Amino acid sequence: MKWIRIDRDSYNTIFGSWCICAILIWLNAHFIDNPWISIPISVVLVAFMVFITYFFRVPDRKVPDHGNDRLVSSVADGKVVILEKVFEKEYLQRECIQVSVYMDFFDVHANFWPLTGRVTYYKYHPGKYLLAFLPKSSELNEHASSCLKNQYGEVFFKQIAGTFARRIVCYSELDDLENRGDQCGVIKFGSRIDLFLPLDAEIKVKIGDKVRAVESVIAVLPPR
Repeated sequence: MKWIRIDRDSYNTIFGSWCICAILIWLNAHFIDNPWISIPISVVLVAFMVFITYFFRVPDRKVPDHGNDRLVSSVADGKVVILEKVFEKEYLQRECIQVSVYMDFFDVHANFWPLTGRVTYYKYHPGKYLLAFLPKSSELNEHASSCLKNQYGEVFFKQIAGTFARRIVCYSELDDLENRGDQCGVIKFGSRIDLFLPLDAEIKVKIGDKVRAVESVIAVLPPR
């Protein structure tokens, strides 16, 4: 039997949720005498405890074409909601192709490095909690920005909090060498990933596509 791996930075969130549910189950059992009411309530609370644990799972994914440093894979599970040319003004300071992936409440929220390369930039930005699919959330919401670079180019990405997210975890450390497909952090609850790619990258997705972290190739960087 293969155990489901749980994100290490989510233990406190899971434990806190379990404690609240346990208290509610105890209150329900002691103060509601009607079993037709109390039992369904307890079942729903137990189901929520199971779901909140499963929500923070870290899936075991196979890295496609391992060793090909030109591939850019998806940072997260979700749906492609933005695909356009933009000017990236935080770090790259140039026009790029932006690919945004929106994660709903049922998607895996563990995030994974999109590229094999060295971390050249990291910054955490506190902010608001607008709906993650809104364009302005990229700038106004709480987010963490990272950039990876290798011999084929640079890939800049943002982990963006959503309405219900209150914490972003990112493992970026300047000058660290990271491997595509390794976990790079987690965003708790609904959120979005913005990827900024070179203009000459070969984009492999379109708006509306469902993508899977690690396994879905977002783009191929040009040979140099």
